[in-house]
Amino acid sequence: MTTDAVPAGGDPRRLLSDVRALAHRVRLDQRITWVALLVLAVVTFVAIPIDAYSLHADCGSAADWITQPDGHQSCHIHRAGALVYWPPALLLAYGAIAVYAVRTARARGLGVRVLPYVLTGAALTVVFAAAWLGWRAYLGSHPVPTEPFPYWVMLLDRLVAPAGTIGVALLVLARLERNLPLLVFTLGYLVIVLVPVAAQWHPAWGYNSILGGFLPQQILNGVVLLAGAVGFAVARRRQR
Repeated sequence: MTTDAVPAGGDPRRLLSDVRALAHRVRLDQRITWVALLVLAVVTFVAIPIDAYSLHADCGSAADWITQPDGHQSCHIHRAGALVYWPPALLLAYGAIAVYAVRTARARGLGVRVLPYVLTGAALTVVFAAAWLGWRAYLGSHPVPTEPFPYWVMLLDRLVAPAGTIGVALLVLARLERNLPLLVFTLGYLVIVLVPVAAQWHPAWGYNSILGGFLPQQILNGVVLLAGAVGFAVARRRQR
């Protein structure tokens, strides 16, 4: 029996360093960051024409307010494509991400850590669908609001919308992967989503410039996700 914890002549500090390097390498090989961001960017871009062509605007009432640059006219916006497209698209996206993660992990002989992320994304998708249906039911049974909604209501609306739920789920992925760069990226993405930098820009797109009220922000969300995918893919390639 011996109390020697390392092979004869071994350096404990070198052994510990090798173990840490191996654990770090395993974590890097388990990451699916760039693939997840790419899939979500594609889903976001595909949503743009669907939202645009399924939009219905009633400028004679006011429930979902889009204030025009002159500050005098608002329209009731009904984006019928939201519930038809986003829930199945996001569920398929998270399913595709899970399949990629499992196949990649098996090919490398590693475990899979993506399941909590996929389940979170799917659960948030269900929350979005329920909130959307509840909101439509509320508007159908209550008088039409005569004033714009409070800021906190709009903030909550953006958080439970598809772009917001994508960001919240990415926080879970960053935790699972112990990925600080992804955490920083996700926090920046959520700031862009919750405090829209494109909100003050209303280009003359569509009837009464209504498309210009939300399409620039959707395009920006997709560009940010795509840029993140490219950035993380390049970083992953260099790490190899």
